[in-house]
Amino acid sequence: MSPGGDLESDLEYLGRRDHQVKIRGFRIELGEIEAALVRHPAVREAVALARHEGGDGESRLVAYLVAEPAAAPSPQDLRQLLKASLPEYMIPSAFVVLEALPLTPHGKVDRKALPAPEAMEGAAERAFVAPRSPVEETLAAIWSEVLRVERVGALDDFFLLGGHSLSAARVLSRVRDALGVELPLTAVFETPTLAGMA
Repeated sequence: MSPGGDLESDLEYLGRRDHQVKIRGFRIELGEIEAALVRHPAVREAVALARHEGGDGESRLVAYLVAEPAAAPSPQDLRQLLKASLPEYMIPSAFVVLEALPLTPHGKVDRKALPAPEAMEGAAERAFVAPRSPVEETLAAIWSEVLRVERVGALDDFFLLGGHSLSAARVLSRVRDALGVELPLTAVFETPTLAGMA
């Protein structure tokens, strides 16, 4: 006890037990995303987490899953599945397929051992198509800067490259400055490819 009679002790914060996170102002229960993912017939296990990447302090949702061999669903399939039951802000920006989830010595999922998703997650599924016009080239440069990816092709999907509603607003602001065109936010959701936006 200290002279004033107060107890002195150390408090160690280990994080939330319920895996609830807050991203871009929204409270997200990661278990809801995981439960929705395992509804896919080819998904055996799923884990969702918020990864803190980049220097701006922003987090993004990443889903890790173990799928049936030779039947792993595409990121597009998973996005469609999740859109049927979850709001857009709860849809992960990256999906990583693993052979097995890493476990702690106690048999629980070791979330700290999950690998960082590749920057071009989802883009490797199709051949790269370079921007084909000056407008596409300008948009590709804007997307690359905002999403922090090395290259953006004409057929790349904004959301599969890690985009979300806040980064979409940033893109539209830069499009307005660079091209003098005012686009509504819905344009990104309705035509999420670079070519579609162009």
